[in-house]
Amino acid sequence: MITGELKSQIDKVWNAFWTGGISNPLTVIEQMTYLLFIKRLDEIHTTREQKASFTGKPIEEPVFPESKHHLRWSRFKELGSPDEMYKLFTQPDGVFDFLKSMGKEDSTFTKYMKNASFIIPTPRLLSQVVDMLDKIQMDDRDTKGDVYEYLLSKIATAGQNGQFRTPRHIIKMMVEMVKPTIEDIICDPSAGTCGFLVAASEYIRAHYPQELFKEAIKKRFQNTMFMGMEFDPTMIRIGAMNMILHGIENPQLIDVDSLSESNTEFSEKANVILANPPFKGSLDRDAVDTEILKTVNSAKTELLFLGLILKGLKSGGRCAVIVPDGVLFGSSKAHKQIRKEIIENHKLNAVISMPSGVFKPYAGVSTAVLLFTKTNDGGTDHVLFYNMVADGLSLDDKRSKIKDNDIPDILERWNGGHPEVLEGDRKRTDKSFLVPFEEIKENDWDLSINRYKEIEYKEIEYASPAEIIQEIEALDKERNEALGELKGMLE
Repeated sequence: MITGELKSQIDKVWNAFWTGGISNPLTVIEQMTYLLFIKRLDEIHTTREQKASFTGKPIEEPVFPESKHHLRWSRFKELGSPDEMYKLFTQPDGVFDFLKSMGKEDSTFTKYMKNASFIIPTPRLLSQVVDMLDKIQMDDRDTKGDVYEYLLSKIATAGQNGQFRTPRHIIKMMVEMVKPTIEDIICDPSAGTCGFLVAASEYIRAHYPQELFKEAIKKRFQNTMFMGMEFDPTMIRIGAMNMILHGIENPQLIDVDSLSESNTEFSEKANVILANPPFKGSLDRDAVDTEILKTVNSAKTELLFLGLILKGLKSGGRCAVIVPDGVLFGSSKAHKQIRKEIIENHKLNAVISMPSGVFKPYAGVSTAVLLFTKTNDGGTDHVLFYNMVADGLSLDDKRSKIKDNDIPDILERWNGGHPEVLEGDRKRTDKSFLVPFEEIKENDWDLSINRYKEIEYKEIEYASPAEIIQEIEALDKERNEALGELKGMLE
């Protein structure tokens, strides 16, 4: 858990960038990411040095060759002059060039730093930020991860740039509902900052601590268990750093437009998919993978991503995905096509309707979480509908903590193992209830909770006209008496 002191230190670094002339939140995070990469490289090298010293053997895979030790964080931070440090960063074969080209061709660092640009404008700002970051204690994985998560939370001010971050507590709820295991390949086809993949990795660590001591499982965890796709190079670098600071040393992040024909290999790859795909986008059909169009013939990104998810899941794979409300009840042929595909040909497990304030301050759009399993032969019997009214935070732009929170109840009902048992006696006026397959089919595959929820009307009793007249007369009498007293005071 990040402390107030850590937040204060990060805020100071953030403010230094802003006063130093870099005001775009994504650019600030990107430049800080580069510096954290450099700091992390020196930590890795130091750990290997210590291991070599302890064993008496040569250092294993040194990060910095002997001739490059002057480029290490621990060395250049001690330079007395900001101008010297800035020159060391910007000159050919300096710190930044080394960062982009270091290691093997397939090195994680090289892969995500290839097209990076160093744009810190002045020696003074660089020296100031390096000094501030060096004083922040990030000695363990949890603290490193929390610090970066706090940084990413500041993307809230970048909503106009289209970079919307899924609230962490919603991500955690979705992860707990799909229950990833050490046997799974876990994927986010619209990875962004990799929040879903990070949360899934933390879930694995919490639920399989002993298994992760086994070398084969640990290797798989570090290299192949987590997979993300993202076409924005800046977001890939930020997402990669997020995962590395959370202990995933070699995250598999693919620089590709997930929906395009160039993404041909994403077919039955994942056991678990967690996603919050972009809403309200529209693509040229000619640029979309034809396999996806066979499932849903549309240009709308929120529908196409559901087709992509079905394509990418292995048989038996589970998915939790956030969709705008329009996906649930849209009347177009494509809307009905994808809903029918999921409900009739696979197994739709639940529809969790969320309040419109969940994504504030970014947007006030109403959304829902769909949970389904790819089966290729149906299996939907009853679908759990849950009307989430509160998520533990106020639904205004401030998103302050409040007492009301439906998420614990959602997880309790879901994790009961058999929703039919928990929901069988529930009325349609309750927050959650089951709807049978046949009823959804009869309603043209409509998944809006309002289609099935019953509203309980309570009779309101009003006073009789005679009683109301009597009250008015009494008020008139009071008014006249008060007016008479006022006149008497003026005489």
